[in-house]
Amino acid sequence: MPDTHPHALPGLSPEQRPPAPRIAVLVPCYNEEVAIPRVVRAFRAALPGATIYVYDNNSRDRTVEVARAAGAVVRTEMLQGKGHVVRRMFADIEADIYVLVDGDDTYEAAAAPRMVAKLIEDRLDMVTGIRISSIEEAYRPGHRLGNLMLTGMVRSIFGNRITDMLSGYRVFSRRFVKSFPALAAGFETETEFTVHALELMLPVGEVRTAYKERPAGSASKLRTFSDGWRILRAIVALVKREKPLPFFSWISAGLLLLGLGLGLPVVWTFLETGLVPRLPTAVLAMGLVLLSFLSFTCGLILDTVTRGRMEAKRTAYLAIPAPAFEALPPG
Repeated sequence: MPDTHPHALPGLSPEQRPPAPRIAVLVPCYNEEVAIPRVVRAFRAALPGATIYVYDNNSRDRTVEVARAAGAVVRTEMLQGKGHVVRRMFADIEADIYVLVDGDDTYEAAAAPRMVAKLIEDRLDMVTGIRISSIEEAYRPGHRLGNLMLTGMVRSIFGNRITDMLSGYRVFSRRFVKSFPALAAGFETETEFTVHALELMLPVGEVRTAYKERPAGSASKLRTFSDGWRILRAIVALVKREKPLPFFSWISAGLLLLGLGLGLPVVWTFLETGLVPRLPTAVLAMGLVLLSFLSFTCGLILDTVTRGRMEAKRTAYLAIPAPAFEALPPG
């Protein structure tokens, strides 16, 4: 009888077809005793073949015990901060597809099969869960506004291919995970994911997912202003590191305009009278113009260095074999 599976590869017997992908669900968490059992159970139901890893980040409650009782593989990262946990997970765990989700039970586990299927069928390296919620307690106006502002900055600088830069719900290919530098320490790690994908022009996609409020008894670890400030600083640092020529060119232009604004009146006075009555202003203007040219030169040099780094990252990405597994059936 012929194989009628909608995603079956023509001309191949079941023994010849690529194996199903190994899926790892990665859950970084800190003091999530109430929420983590629900997250583990929900993802076990949504992705029955996946292994669920919970990485505890120095929790002071019973997070470890309840996560293990729910059926997760529990490990520990002592360095405090989500970025440290992500770096450890990406280094330790071997899989074909990685599903990263927060341990606060706010993301829709039922969307995971759709996100994984999109990654496989479209041969993507990152699929982001776009948060959709009408519940104000789940997605507070301040967080929503901050996300829109920060996402807009990254879209304008690095490319208009993202909608929700700060979403903690992602699906990654092995190529992405094993070539991602993971330098962040805290919540700015989501910004790093996005910039890394956009700068290397990796194929990315998005899936709309429901976003709900935390369960009763669970408290948010996100601090609106301090973490927002850290993310903003991370964006500026990434612009300086990944786009040095535009970054230092803007600084150069500012210094040049300031220097010309101070120096031109002195030059006109000298041309009219042959005197330089405001010598300190002339010296300051000359210094600003010299700093302007120095800043632009730094941008040119660092742009060459950045291109070399980007080529090295791209080479590391290409060194990992492309996936060769069959698409999942629609779910």
